[in-house]
Amino acid sequence: MIKLAAIYQRVHHYIDKAYTIFSFYVNLYDLWNNIVLMKPSFENIQQVREGDSFVVYHYTAAYFPFKWHYHPEYELTLILSGSGKRLVGDNYAGFIPGDLVLLGSNLPHTWASEPEPQPAAAVVIQFSAAFITPFLQYPECRGIAALLRRSEKGLFFNKRTAAAVIKKIKTLLAATGMARLLGLVDILHHLGKISAEPVSRLAMAQAPTDRAEERINKILQHVYRNYKKPFRVDQLCRLIHLSPGAFCKFFKKTTGKTFSDYVNDVRVAKACNLLLETDRNIARIAYDVGFESITYFNRVFLKKKEITPGAFRHQLKAHL
Repeated sequence: MIKLAAIYQRVHHYIDKAYTIFSFYVNLYDLWNNIVLMKPSFENIQQVREGDSFVVYHYTAAYFPFKWHYHPEYELTLILSGSGKRLVGDNYAGFIPGDLVLLGSNLPHTWASEPEPQPAAAVVIQFSAAFITPFLQYPECRGIAALLRRSEKGLFFNKRTAAAVIKKIKTLLAATGMARLLGLVDILHHLGKISAEPVSRLAMAQAPTDRAEERINKILQHVYRNYKKPFRVDQLCRLIHLSPGAFCKFFKKTTGKTFSDYVNDVRVAKACNLLLETDRNIARIAYDVGFESITYFNRVFLKKKEITPGAFRHQLKAHL
């Protein structure tokens, strides 16, 4: 009886733990589904700069709270401990210790996790274009200039290839004065020499005006509510009172991509979740998310994910 009771308690412990994890990812999935509908909050880096030319600090907390925000400054974030989901622009991905990401100006982002026995911790570096621009005029900084241009969509660095840079980032926390300033330039210089993966397909070169933000949010909400259906440009134009030509230019300027490409991003993202969460066949999923042709769905999915839908499902479920 004692052994049975012990087994019973252990089983219930794992069931409770599994439910907690499941609830966490369901909540994050719901957040991600609505992420583009949410207006990111503005973070004023100037208020925490306290006279320094840029910000570098060690962040620690019980967990990473969901805080969808943006700021004009570039940001380099290194996760020291904690794991969860990273949301950058229109990208949703997992993160673990060693996660290193460089964010461009005004790119919405957040890292989110649940409380764990070990506190969440990160090194965060934030610097303005006004600070870094004077350095970019020199030939020796061409690599940094190219790096910052590519960061408008976010850049993810593999912790193995960036191992030496990660050490430099940790060292920068204790640096002061000129060593601190040159340390950042050195970090950016070395990051510019290693490979990096774009994180988001959405770039925010500049913060939209209130009027533009209102218009784009109206369109994006319409897309998320109706992504399963065909879209007609004339209906979209009436939503925000623009001509077809003006609508296409406005959408491309605001999001960095065409409307049809954005719709495909949404549909592929929905398909990814269905591939993971259900056993529906791929053709059914393609039609369920709004694609009218399985051939076109396969082509778009491969282009955006660089993997076929079948291989994507197999790869994900192999790690569960």
